[in-house]
Amino acid sequence: MLPKHEVLQQLHQSKVVAVIRGNNQAEAVAISEAAIKGGLHAIEVTYTTPNASDVIKILNKENALVGAGTVLDAETARDALLHGAKFIVSPHFSEEISKVCNRYAVPYLPGCLTIKEMVTAYEHGCDVIKLFPANNFESPFIKAVNGPLPHVRIMPTGGINVNNFTQWLEDGAFAVGIGSDLTKAFKEAGAQGVVEQCEKYLSKL
Repeated sequence: MLPKHEVLQQLHQSKVVAVIRGNNQAEAVAISEAAIKGGLHAIEVTYTTPNASDVIKILNKENALVGAGTVLDAETARDALLHGAKFIVSPHFSEEISKVCNRYAVPYLPGCLTIKEMVTAYEHGCDVIKLFPANNFESPFIKAVNGPLPHVRIMPTGGINVNNFTQWLEDGAFAVGIGSDLTKAFKEAGAQGVVEQCEKYLSKL
């Protein structure tokens, strides 16, 4: 297993995390593999995807950093880790999930909206906060948070697209999570559409 600091470093260097929501296992694998081919090597497989743990296991054979998303409880976190997830993401903060992740030295990125939630997450060992849903905010929000909390690192997810993600990064985002762009590209043009969409993101970095 990769050391925690190396996983965080890879996420930060990747800048863009592909959030994968598939209607089934095969679709999730196809979108993920296309994203990797397109140059995005940080993959978050959401547990709203059927057989998400099997998707994670399959993708660990690829040249990618694979984590689990939409993790709602400690049991799901443990299942994801057993199948090879290198990081855990949830739409909320959970003390129980943080305990599991800290026990195995795995990064936990909980969804937070308020300063209170962020401070609580940091008190429980979280190194990066997922700002979710980010479409309720504008990118200068990160600088506002970093005023009183300069150590807090934020990964906005939700409403991030090819037209606004660079502004979030410029304003201090640790990385950004994208998902709907990839799902839409897959529905419209299959795997090649996902590859091309990922290349658009990378061309702007």
